[in-house]
Amino acid sequence: MVAERFFLRYHHLQRNRAKRSFMKTNKKLKTDTIQWDLSCFYAGVDDPQIEKDTELCVQKIQQFDKKFRGKLSADLGNALKAYGEINMLKDKIFIYLFLLKSLNQNDEAVKTKLDVCEKKLQFEESEHLVFFTHELTRISEHAIQKLVKKNKIVAFNLPWIKDKRRMKPHLLSEEVETALMKRSLFGPDSWSRFYDEVDSNLAFLWEDKSLTQNELLLIVNDDPDKSRRARALAVFNETLGKQFAALSAQALNMIVGLKQVEDGDRGFKTPMEARNKENKIPDIAVNALHEATITIGGPLVRRYYSLKGQHLGIQPLAWSDRNAPIPFKNTEHIPYPEAIALVLEAYESFSPTLAQIIRDMIREKRIDAHAKPGRSSGAFNFPAVLPGDIPACFTFLSYMGTERDVMTLAHELGHAVHGILAGKAQGVLMQSASTALAETASIFGEMTTFNFLKERQKSRGNKKMLIALNMNKLSDSANSIIRQISFSNFERRVHATKNRLSVSELNAIWMEVTQELYGKDGDVFTHEHCEYLWSYIPHFHDPFYVYGYAFGELLTQSLYATQEGFKKKEFEKLYLDLLRAGRSKSPKELLEPFGLDPTNPDFWKLGFQPIDTLLTETEILSSSI
Repeated sequence: MVAERFFLRYHHLQRNRAKRSFMKTNKKLKTDTIQWDLSCFYAGVDDPQIEKDTELCVQKIQQFDKKFRGKLSADLGNALKAYGEINMLKDKIFIYLFLLKSLNQNDEAVKTKLDVCEKKLQFEESEHLVFFTHELTRISEHAIQKLVKKNKIVAFNLPWIKDKRRMKPHLLSEEVETALMKRSLFGPDSWSRFYDEVDSNLAFLWEDKSLTQNELLLIVNDDPDKSRRARALAVFNETLGKQFAALSAQALNMIVGLKQVEDGDRGFKTPMEARNKENKIPDIAVNALHEATITIGGPLVRRYYSLKGQHLGIQPLAWSDRNAPIPFKNTEHIPYPEAIALVLEAYESFSPTLAQIIRDMIREKRIDAHAKPGRSSGAFNFPAVLPGDIPACFTFLSYMGTERDVMTLAHELGHAVHGILAGKAQGVLMQSASTALAETASIFGEMTTFNFLKERQKSRGNKKMLIALNMNKLSDSANSIIRQISFSNFERRVHATKNRLSVSELNAIWMEVTQELYGKDGDVFTHEHCEYLWSYIPHFHDPFYVYGYAFGELLTQSLYATQEGFKKKEFEKLYLDLLRAGRSKSPKELLEPFGLDPTNPDFWKLGFQPIDTLLTETEILSSSI
């Protein structure tokens, strides 16, 4: 089943503007034509080919069962080929419907079609495909090695096979796995989907107007007036605390409760073990990441926000000042054509191969940046391998013309080039990198664009604009590392609790983990109007996904810094090989050619060094103006 919670999404706090301003803003920013062409899928939600493909997928699933059950040890190569074809066809259906839903969360026809297709294919998968993993894990290692020598398809997909076989100790019986899959659409995932719909339709009363979540958060984060930011955060927090926090608590408790039961049944010793194994990272490395973020990242982020407070003339900062623009921030709105040209130039300066992939996406209309009401919030990139082994990526953002939007564009296109390269090299089964590596290309693309912009500002000799650019990058790093580990620590404490948690108990945990990294109340921040903010974080519905952002940011900081030790073409080749690997290798294997080892605790210290250097540079620049 294609589940929304598995989609790679990178959420930003700047969102859409008021409905009346959309047309004016989009015209000014020239995003009107920056919309997806989804004709590579279907002609529309009513296209009869959707039903035909769904029925064809049902037939393929049933035929797979008849042809391969009990015969995998003799015919694994053909089984893998058929399994891949099922996944490509299934993804064609679900990705199309998900993309349509992203453009309009309130389109009932799309939601109904998605629900019908999910139920039908989920049932067929549970009846006819569950055996595949179980039987695959029962084949002897000797037999697998013989198949590898005899069959090219088996040899190619050996990393995927090993991943499946590695999870053998945690599989339940085939009958139990079948029952769980049949019921999954009506369990915690259904709460998560309902949560997303309620979240997209939240309304906030602001100055006699009803604003969306995105519109109000734009005031919280971008308004130059401190009092307006504070009032907007108060309205946001108080509105979340009325009914939405109770709904969010129920969804979270359902998800945590089911995970606790399943973890026990599957023999996972800790709540994070399943995610860590999926990421191919030992628990000790993940724990070292969290520890380094507290001991090294915490003091760094408090230094950064103290510097920001000096620029704003506010000490201590209110929580509503955390993302506030500094006084000399570049407020110029950058039209989309200029932004995409700038990002292309930055990518070209590092790798013509990556720049060409982006040009192909532009030509094929695989980017949708046209902000309008009803769209999903945030930004994401969706990778796929479509029938015929055709790799494709679809990038979504609501472009509003800020410098941060330019960086978001660079970030999401990093996901896209990663998806295209991996899809072409690895195919449908091994295209998607683990969450620990999924952010590598996106953050690398963001950093390439940042350094490209930085050199431009240096050449212009404008210290204030250079400080503003540095501060924005430091802010993004703080949100990608410190904020995400704060989220992860919240999850760790919530999942460690065996009882149902009330809203007030969740509030208390949230405030504890926030102050652990950002300082006690009054040190750097005052923390008023923060207690309900946990309730609008959708990532908690995909347990322990969030630490992947911090892992990716620090890994990429370390990776980016190693360029100096290689010739440009040599580094580009190694980097492109890393992206092409998709899910076929572990983080440790992928980083070996660069002389890096994420299982070494010192690795995380190395990742924080470039951030420390940039912060020191910005502190020195700030003292000279």
